[in-house]
Amino acid sequence: MYRRARRRYIAVNIDSNQASKKEVFNAIWDSILRLFGEYGASRTDLRLIDYDPKNKRAVIRCSHEALPLVKASIPCITRIGGRPAAVHIELVSGTLKSLRKKLMRIRKDQKNA
Repeated sequence: MYRRARRRYIAVNIDSNQASKKEVFNAIWDSILRLFGEYGASRTDLRLIDYDPKNKRAVIRCSHEALPLVKASIPCITRIGGRPAAVHIELVSGTLKSLRKKLMRIRKDQKNA
């Protein structure tokens, strides 16, 4: 019997001037490829779910087995689209709904502080 794939959702902050959705995805994919090769990259089932260039935030989906690979490769990104950049992991969650709830709670706490 086929078992449904388990996924993890990662919220990241992107410190870069101007980056398109495609450039962000390519930077993450290239970082995984550079660190873990084609076999490691193929196991990630990587998708860029959401990207907000105004707030410089993105949501990435990956398989739960490849979460350590993705978490290790994200901080290694130094350039996006040929421009200097830094990417920081903000939050990891098992569902997109809970990730968004947690992000809203964090942003609300930051506004009140």
